[in-house]
Formats: sequence, C-alpha cells, structure tokens
Amino acid sequence: MTAMNRRSKGRRTAAVHTRKYATALLITSSLVAMAGCSSGDSDTSSKPSSSPSAASPSAASTAGSEDTAVLAAYTSSWHAQTEAYSKASSAGTDLTKNTTFKALSDIESDLSAMREAGQVTTGKPVIHPKVVKVTAAKIPVATVADCVDTTNWTLIDKASKKKVPLPTTRLTKYVSTATLEKWGTKWMVTKLTAQDQTC
Repeated sequence: MTAMNRRSKGRRTAAVHTRKYATALLITSSLVAMAGCSSGDSDTSSKPSSSPSAASPSAASTAGSEDTAVLAAYTSSWHAQTEAYSKASSAGTDLTKNTTFKALSDIESDLSAMREAGQVTTGKPVIHPKVVKVTAAKIPVATVADCVDTTNWTLIDKASKKKVPLPTTRLTKYVSTATLEKWGTKWMVTKLTAQDQTC
C-alpha cells in the first residue's frame, strides 16, 4: 500500500470519500525499521548500510556509489509523492521520474481517492532510508528499509483547510520497505510496502 493508504487505515469506514491512511504510509513501511524515526526533515544523506569488510577498495567504492544512487532515487520518489499528495495530483511533479509499476499505481489510486474526497496534505513526512541489499542480475534489484514519520504530514479538507480526523490508533511512525530496479543507469521504485509495525 502507499504512504497515504497506511495513514488512513481504519478511516475508510469513518470518513466518506477517504482512503485508508493508516496503511498509506506503508509506501515506505516495507523497508526495514530504522532507529532514527524521530528526527527532522527527509534524510537525503542517509549512509548506505552495506560496507563490505572483505571487499577490495574498488568493490567497496562501487557498492557505496550504487547504494548512494539507490537512496537518491528513493528520496526523489518520496519528494515527488509528497508534492503530489499536497495537491492530490501527480501532474507537474517528477513522480514518474523514479517511480513506476505497482508503486506508481498505488500512489495514483490514493490521489484519485483524495481528489474525490476533496482532500490534500500539508507538511511532509520524515524518512530515514537505508539500503538493505543490492542484487546483481540482468536487471539489478535493490531493497530499501525505512522508518517513515508522518507526525507533521497532515490530511486536510482542500476547501475548508480543516484537518481531517483520522483514527487515533493509526501509526504515525511505521516500518516500510521499497523495491527498486535498475533500468540502464537509472534506479526506479517499483514497489512500496508499509508494515503494520511501529519504528
């Protein structure tokens, strides 16, 4: 599910045209839980988790640069998502630059539901991504773990600007994982999975 899906979890029955937001934050929740859930703005400088001990300097350097590229693509996807949710539309955003397949489909589904409900978001989520694994293959695949903090990411009614009530039991900090594929020289987020687990 996507970031907004996780956040509205349990709210679908309570509010008329709204997506589950408790599970919406799952967009990043599929990643491994991270320790720094409570820090400030989106962390675009997270250190890659892989630091091969027995690898040669050149291999370690290659792994490090690959991890950096993965995190850059993941963070770029989140920035675009945040912008899209702030206006309930991906138009004019860079969402498709680093996001595709199921991840993009889930986000677009959220945006459609938000437009129907007349809702947008304010503020932004705080992310703490870390590369868990990069698998070499014909199409390289990477897994990113994250702790997403949506404390200051608020769903509001677009017309009234009033905060939309959400379940008090929803997770505002949750574990998320992302799958990315390398297409040529570019990493693309293909799947975002939020866990029903705090971090």
